[in-house]
Amino acid sequence: MPGRVKKRSPLKAPDRPFIALGLEGSANKIGAGIIKHDPDGSTHVLSNVRHTYITPPGEGFQPRHTALHHREWALTVINDALKKAAVSMHHIDCICFTKGPGMGAPLVSVALVARTLSLLYDKPLVGVNHCVGHIEMGRQVTGAHNPVVLYVSGGNTQVIAYSQQCYRIFGETLDIAVGNCLDRFARVINLSNDPSPGYNIEQEAKKGKRLLPLPYATKGMDISLSGILTSIEAYTTDKRFRPNGPTAEDGDDVITPQDLCFSLQETVFAMLVEITERAMAHIGSKEVLVVGGVGCNERLQEMMGVMASERGGHVFAMDERFCIDNGIMIAQAGLLSFRMGFETPLAKSTCTQRFRTDQVHVTWRA
Repeated sequence: MPGRVKKRSPLKAPDRPFIALGLEGSANKIGAGIIKHDPDGSTHVLSNVRHTYITPPGEGFQPRHTALHHREWALTVINDALKKAAVSMHHIDCICFTKGPGMGAPLVSVALVARTLSLLYDKPLVGVNHCVGHIEMGRQVTGAHNPVVLYVSGGNTQVIAYSQQCYRIFGETLDIAVGNCLDRFARVINLSNDPSPGYNIEQEAKKGKRLLPLPYATKGMDISLSGILTSIEAYTTDKRFRPNGPTAEDGDDVITPQDLCFSLQETVFAMLVEITERAMAHIGSKEVLVVGGVGCNERLQEMMGVMASERGGHVFAMDERFCIDNGIMIAQAGLLSFRMGFETPLAKSTCTQRFRTDQVHVTWRA
């Protein structure tokens, strides 16, 4: 059987170093990152700075308050990124910003900063899809060639694979995202939002001892999480539930917050592994790339790794520097697009809360 012909990448090697500033602010983190692409094909992360808006336990973050946080911290984060990268705005070739998806008010706040810098320093703008930013940074950091991508965050849950200059969505959540599900349950049991609700659920889950029954809702390649959230919340009103742990008089049927965190993680992550494995089988891939804020969950990485190894494959994952929303991923995806000749005119530098992954023309891939 003849071997496959390897397609040549349409992305040509740069004739000089290119430097991009990336600005991210689609949710409760404002980030600025500076990346450099060299003529030898190498990529260098010069800086990656972010600041998180943290609310009190039991409270989520509101769009208006989050937008105010981003406006307050924007200049500090950008100046820190420039200082750590040892460059000035005059060295920047393009300013990349998150166009969407995300929360409207925070997105608009960061886009306003990007437009202002563009006008002040006469630099071209590049609007970036947040999800594509995660994928491109994941491919760069891990070296994954053509993986099935599991994108899991506070606002998104998608299984993605690349085909013909487009990231195709094979499956997704039908209601709420996995990160949103975890965050909302963290508020129910009054966990801290510092550093993040999902991280604190992960730590509590490590202490859990009972796997409680929850709805397992995979629907073809899609999943549903709202019913699971309702069911896990119902356990907190059960007479066996002990918010402060068991007492000496309690029997073996006691339910603790740690048990609930463990059960929620195990059930939801098993669903994610299942639909990811189906996508791998469909496209014949042996690689899985896990991106997004929930992607740095070690238990999810472990479960995905077991599945991938059973298929003779490999899972690619990152730590919180690149999994959690950051400016460098926007800079990476934006600079790839800029090198292909794309720029966002000032009049079209708007934001789109529902900017889907499969709406992006991925011109830099074969």
